[in-house]
Amino acid sequence: MAEKPLLLAMDGDTARITLNRPEVRNALSIELSDMLVDAIQTIKKSTEIKFVVIKGAGNSFCAGDDITEMLKWGDDEYGKSTQGANGVMRRVRIYQDMANSLEELDKLTISAVDGYAVGGGLEITMASDFVIATERALWGMPEVDSGITPGWGGTTRMARYIGKRRTKEINIIGAIMPAKRAVDWGLWNRVVANDKLDDEVDALLTVLRAKNLQACRQLKYIVNRGCETDLYTAQGFEMLSAGLSGAVNGAWEIADADQFSGIKNFTEKGGLWKKRRGLAKNFWSD
Repeated sequence: MAEKPLLLAMDGDTARITLNRPEVRNALSIELSDMLVDAIQTIKKSTEIKFVVIKGAGNSFCAGDDITEMLKWGDDEYGKSTQGANGVMRRVRIYQDMANSLEELDKLTISAVDGYAVGGGLEITMASDFVIATERALWGMPEVDSGITPGWGGTTRMARYIGKRRTKEINIIGAIMPAKRAVDWGLWNRVVANDKLDDEVDALLTVLRAKNLQACRQLKYIVNRGCETDLYTAQGFEMLSAGLSGAVNGAWEIADADQFSGIKNFTEKGGLWKKRRGLAKNFWSD
Protein backbone atom coordinates (compact mmCIF):
# COMPACT_ATOMS: atom_id res chain seq x y z
CA MET A 1 0.00 0.00 0.00
CA ALA A 2 1.34 3.41 -0.97
CA GLU A 3 2.21 5.82 1.81
CA LYS A 4 -0.26 8.58 2.56
CA PRO A 5 0.51 11.96 0.96
CA LEU A 6 0.56 13.55 4.41
CA LEU A 7 1.98 12.12 7.62
CA LEU A 8 0.92 13.49 11.00
CA ALA A 9 2.80 12.46 14.14
CA MET A 10 1.71 13.83 17.50
CA ASP A 11 4.22 13.02 20.23
CA GLY A 12 4.12 14.74 23.60
CA ASP A 13 3.94 18.49 23.10
CA THR A 14 4.88 18.48 19.41
CA ALA A 15 2.98 17.71 16.21
CA ARG A 16 5.03 16.99 13.10
CA ILE A 17 3.44 17.33 9.67
CA THR A 18 5.31 15.81 6.74
CA LEU A 19 4.19 16.62 3.19
CA ASN A 20 4.81 13.25 1.60
CA ARG A 21 4.83 13.35 -2.21
CA PRO A 22 8.61 13.49 -2.74
CA GLU A 23 8.33 12.26 -6.33
CA VAL A 24 6.71 15.62 -7.26
CA ARG A 25 8.54 17.78 -4.70
CA ASN A 26 5.54 17.46 -2.36
CA ALA A 27 3.23 19.37 -4.66
CA LEU A 28 -0.14 20.04 -3.04
CA SER A 29 -2.61 17.74 -4.70
CA ILE A 30 -6.29 18.09 -3.83
CA GLU A 31 -5.95 15.00 -1.62
CA LEU A 32 -2.84 16.30 0.16
CA SER A 33 -4.39 19.73 0.64
CA ASP A 34 -7.55 18.24 2.13
CA MET A 35 -5.43 16.15 4.49
CA LEU A 36 -3.49 19.25 5.51
CA VAL A 37 -6.77 21.02 6.32
CA ASP A 38 -7.79 18.04 8.49
CA ALA A 39 -4.38 17.85 10.18
CA ILE A 40 -4.49 21.50 11.17
CA GLN A 41 -7.98 21.08 12.61
CA THR A 42 -6.86 18.00 14.57
CA ILE A 43 -3.93 19.94 16.01
CA LYS A 44 -6.17 22.93 16.75
CA LYS A 45 -8.40 20.79 18.97
CA SER A 46 -5.50 19.41 21.01
CA THR A 47 -4.63 20.95 24.36
CA GLU A 48 -1.49 18.81 24.71
CA ILE A 49 0.21 20.02 21.53
CA LYS A 50 2.20 23.23 22.01
CA PHE A 51 4.44 23.16 18.93
CA VAL A 52 4.06 22.23 15.26
CA VAL A 53 6.85 21.41 12.81
CA ILE A 54 6.08 21.26 9.07
CA LYS A 55 8.56 19.76 6.62
CA GLY A 56 8.64 18.00 3.28
CA ALA A 57 9.71 14.46 2.51
CA GLY A 58 12.79 13.99 0.37
CA ASN A 59 14.78 16.96 -0.89
CA SER A 60 12.06 19.59 -1.11
CA PHE A 61 9.68 21.37 1.22
CA CYS A 62 6.81 21.94 -1.21
CA ALA A 63 6.55 22.87 -4.89
CA GLY A 64 3.16 24.51 -4.38
CA ASP A 65 -0.24 23.57 -5.72
CA ASP A 66 -0.23 20.64 -8.13
CA ILE A 67 -0.89 22.56 -11.35
CA THR A 68 -1.68 19.33 -13.20
CA GLU A 69 -4.84 19.05 -11.08
CA MET A 70 -6.01 22.64 -11.40
CA LEU A 71 -8.32 21.89 -14.29
CA LYS A 72 -10.23 19.65 -11.86
CA TRP A 73 -10.83 22.40 -9.31
CA GLY A 74 -14.25 23.12 -10.82
CA ASP A 75 -15.24 19.45 -11.08
CA ASP A 76 -17.67 17.53 -8.93
CA GLU A 77 -16.79 14.26 -7.19
CA TYR A 78 -17.37 12.34 -10.44
CA GLY A 79 -14.94 14.45 -12.45
CA LYS A 80 -17.64 16.36 -14.27
CA SER A 81 -17.14 20.08 -14.72
CA THR A 82 -20.11 21.67 -13.01
CA GLN A 83 -18.84 24.69 -11.11
CA GLY A 84 -16.29 26.31 -13.40
CA ALA A 85 -14.77 29.49 -11.99
CA ASN A 86 -16.92 29.18 -8.87
CA GLY A 87 -15.34 25.80 -8.18
CA VAL A 88 -11.91 27.40 -8.43
CA MET A 89 -12.97 30.14 -6.03
CA ARG A 90 -14.32 27.55 -3.59
CA ARG A 91 -11.03 25.66 -3.66
CA VAL A 92 -9.05 28.87 -3.08
CA ARG A 93 -11.27 29.74 -0.12
CA ILE A 94 -10.55 26.31 1.37
CA TYR A 95 -6.82 26.99 1.03
CA GLN A 96 -7.18 30.49 2.48
CA ASP A 97 -9.05 29.05 5.47
CA MET A 98 -6.27 26.48 5.85
CA ALA A 99 -3.54 29.14 5.89
CA ASN A 100 -5.54 31.33 8.26
CA SER A 101 -6.11 28.38 10.60
CA LEU A 102 -2.40 27.57 10.54
CA GLU A 103 -1.48 31.18 11.28
CA GLU A 104 -4.00 31.45 14.12
CA LEU A 105 -3.17 28.19 15.92
CA ASP A 106 -2.57 28.70 19.64
CA LYS A 107 0.64 26.69 19.11
CA LEU A 108 4.05 27.86 17.94
CA THR A 109 4.69 26.71 14.38
CA ILE A 110 7.95 26.08 12.55
CA SER A 111 8.43 25.48 8.83
CA ALA A 112 11.63 23.49 8.22
CA VAL A 113 12.54 24.20 4.60
CA ASP A 114 14.87 22.23 2.36
CA GLY A 115 14.94 22.43 -1.42
CA TYR A 116 12.03 24.20 -3.07
CA ALA A 117 9.41 26.25 -1.23
CA VAL A 118 7.52 27.88 -4.08
CA GLY A 119 3.93 28.87 -4.72
CA GLY A 120 1.71 27.23 -2.12
CA GLY A 121 4.79 25.89 -0.35
CA LEU A 122 6.04 29.42 0.20
CA GLU A 123 2.55 30.42 1.33
CA ILE A 124 2.70 27.75 4.06
CA THR A 125 5.95 29.25 5.37
CA MET A 126 4.41 32.71 5.49
CA ALA A 127 1.59 31.41 7.70
CA SER A 128 4.12 29.87 10.13
CA ASP A 129 5.65 31.61 13.14
CA PHE A 130 9.24 30.59 12.42
CA VAL A 131 10.99 29.51 9.22
CA ILE A 132 14.36 27.77 9.20
CA ALA A 133 15.87 26.89 5.82
CA THR A 134 18.91 25.13 4.47
CA GLU A 135 21.52 26.98 2.44
CA ARG A 136 20.34 25.21 -0.71
CA ALA A 137 16.66 26.11 -0.18
CA LEU A 138 14.97 28.10 -2.93
CA TRP A 139 11.79 30.14 -2.96
CA GLY A 140 9.55 32.13 -5.26
CA MET A 141 6.09 32.59 -6.78
CA PRO A 142 6.30 31.28 -10.36
CA GLU A 143 2.52 31.10 -10.92
CA VAL A 144 2.61 33.97 -13.39
CA ASP A 145 4.32 31.80 -16.03
CA SER A 146 1.46 29.30 -15.86
CA GLY A 147 -0.99 32.14 -16.41
CA ILE A 148 -2.37 32.09 -12.85
CA THR A 149 -2.11 34.19 -9.71
CA PRO A 150 -1.55 33.19 -6.06
CA GLY A 151 -4.60 32.48 -3.95
CA TRP A 152 -3.69 32.23 -0.28
CA GLY A 153 -0.88 34.53 0.72
CA GLY A 154 1.49 34.99 -2.19
CA THR A 155 0.47 38.61 -2.65
CA THR A 156 -1.24 39.42 0.66
CA ARG A 157 0.95 38.02 3.41
CA MET A 158 4.05 38.54 1.32
CA ALA A 159 3.41 42.27 0.96
CA ARG A 160 3.04 42.52 4.73
CA TYR A 161 6.41 40.85 5.20
CA ILE A 162 8.55 42.39 2.46
CA GLY A 163 6.57 45.34 1.10
CA LYS A 164 4.67 46.12 -2.07
CA ARG A 165 7.58 46.73 -4.43
CA ARG A 166 9.42 43.47 -3.67
CA THR A 167 6.15 41.52 -3.72
CA LYS A 168 5.51 42.80 -7.25
CA GLU A 169 9.03 41.73 -8.24
CA ILE A 170 8.59 38.22 -6.85
CA ASN A 171 5.16 37.67 -8.38
CA ILE A 172 5.44 39.45 -11.74
CA ILE A 173 8.95 38.33 -12.67
CA GLY A 174 8.62 34.91 -11.03
CA ALA A 175 12.33 34.38 -10.37
CA ILE A 176 13.52 31.67 -7.96
CA MET A 177 15.46 33.18 -5.09
CA PRO A 178 18.13 31.84 -2.68
CA ALA A 179 17.29 31.22 0.95
CA LYS A 180 19.61 33.95 2.23
CA ARG A 181 17.58 36.60 0.43
CA ALA A 182 14.43 35.46 2.23
CA VAL A 183 16.24 36.05 5.53
CA ASP A 184 17.73 39.36 4.40
CA TRP A 185 14.28 40.57 3.34
CA GLY A 186 12.57 39.44 6.57
CA LEU A 187 10.53 36.66 4.98
CA TRP A 188 12.28 33.79 6.82
CA ASN A 189 14.22 33.64 10.09
CA ARG A 190 17.42 31.70 9.58
CA VAL A 191 19.56 29.80 7.09
CA VAL A 192 21.60 26.81 8.32
CA ALA A 193 23.97 24.29 6.79
CA ASN A 194 22.29 21.68 4.62
CA ASP A 195 22.87 18.90 7.15
CA LYS A 196 21.84 20.95 10.22
CA LEU A 197 18.16 21.62 9.57
CA ASP A 198 16.77 19.08 12.04
CA ASP A 199 19.34 20.07 14.66
CA GLU A 200 18.36 23.72 14.38
CA VAL A 201 14.66 22.91 14.64
CA ASP A 202 15.32 20.86 17.78
CA ALA A 203 17.45 23.68 19.23
CA LEU A 204 14.65 26.17 18.64
CA LEU A 205 12.13 23.82 20.25
CA THR A 206 14.40 23.58 23.32
CA VAL A 207 14.43 27.36 23.63
CA LEU A 208 10.66 27.65 23.14
CA ARG A 209 9.88 24.92 25.68
CA ALA A 210 11.64 26.98 28.34
CA LYS A 211 9.29 29.93 27.82
CA ASN A 212 6.11 30.94 29.61
CA LEU A 213 3.88 29.48 26.92
CA GLN A 214 0.85 31.53 27.90
CA ALA A 215 2.93 34.65 27.30
CA CYS A 216 4.02 33.22 23.93
CA ARG A 217 0.42 32.57 22.94
CA GLN A 218 -0.50 36.12 23.83
CA LEU A 219 2.50 37.54 21.98
CA LYS A 220 1.62 35.58 18.86
CA TYR A 221 -1.96 36.80 19.02
CA ILE A 222 -1.24 40.48 19.55
CA VAL A 223 1.51 40.58 16.91
CA ASN A 224 -0.73 38.89 14.31
CA ARG A 225 -3.69 41.12 15.11
CA GLY A 226 -1.73 44.29 15.75
CA CYS A 227 0.04 44.37 12.40
CA GLU A 228 -3.35 44.31 10.63
CA THR A 229 -4.77 47.36 12.38
CA ASP A 230 -4.01 50.96 13.35
CA LEU A 231 -1.54 51.87 16.08
CA TYR A 232 -4.07 52.77 18.80
CA THR A 233 -6.11 49.61 18.28
CA ALA A 234 -2.91 47.56 18.34
CA GLN A 235 -1.92 49.27 21.58
CA GLY A 236 -5.29 48.21 22.97
CA PHE A 237 -4.36 44.59 22.31
CA GLU A 238 -1.04 45.18 24.08
CA MET A 239 -2.78 46.71 27.09
CA LEU A 240 -5.32 43.89 27.40
CA SER A 241 -2.55 41.31 27.00
CA ALA A 242 -0.61 42.99 29.82
CA GLY A 243 -3.67 42.74 32.05
CA LEU A 244 -4.18 39.10 31.15
CA SER A 245 -0.52 38.39 31.91
CA GLY A 246 -0.95 39.95 35.34
CA ALA A 247 -4.05 37.87 35.98
CA VAL A 248 -2.63 34.50 34.93
CA ASN A 249 0.56 35.20 36.87
CA GLY A 250 -1.39 35.63 40.10
CA ALA A 251 -2.51 39.27 40.29
CA TRP A 252 -6.08 38.44 39.29
CA GLU A 253 -8.16 39.98 42.07
CA ILE A 254 -9.90 43.30 41.33
CA ALA A 255 -12.07 44.75 44.06
CA ASP A 256 -14.98 45.80 41.85
CA ALA A 257 -14.97 42.73 39.59
CA ASP A 258 -17.47 39.90 40.03
CA GLN A 259 -14.96 37.05 40.28
CA PHE A 260 -17.66 34.87 38.68
CA SER A 261 -20.34 35.79 41.21
CA GLY A 262 -22.41 37.28 38.39
CA ILE A 263 -22.45 33.99 36.51
CA LYS A 264 -23.16 32.05 39.68
CA ASN A 265 -26.01 34.41 40.55
CA PHE A 266 -27.52 34.03 37.08
CA THR A 267 -27.41 30.24 37.41
CA GLU A 268 -29.01 30.35 40.83
CA LYS A 269 -31.22 33.39 40.09
CA GLY A 270 -29.69 34.98 43.18
CA GLY A 271 -30.08 38.41 44.68
CA LEU A 272 -27.22 40.11 42.78
CA TRP A 273 -28.57 39.04 39.40
CA LYS A 274 -32.14 39.98 40.33
CA LYS A 275 -31.04 43.43 41.52
CA ARG A 276 -29.10 44.16 38.34
CA ARG A 277 -31.85 42.95 36.05
CA GLY A 278 -34.47 44.76 38.06
CA LEU A 279 -32.61 48.05 37.67
CA ALA A 280 -31.73 47.61 34.01
CA LYS A 281 -34.58 45.70 32.35
CA ASN A 282 -36.95 48.60 31.75
CA PHE A 283 -34.52 51.52 32.11
CA TRP A 284 -35.00 53.99 29.24
CA SER A 285 -37.05 51.41 27.36
CA ASP A 286 -40.04 53.72 26.85
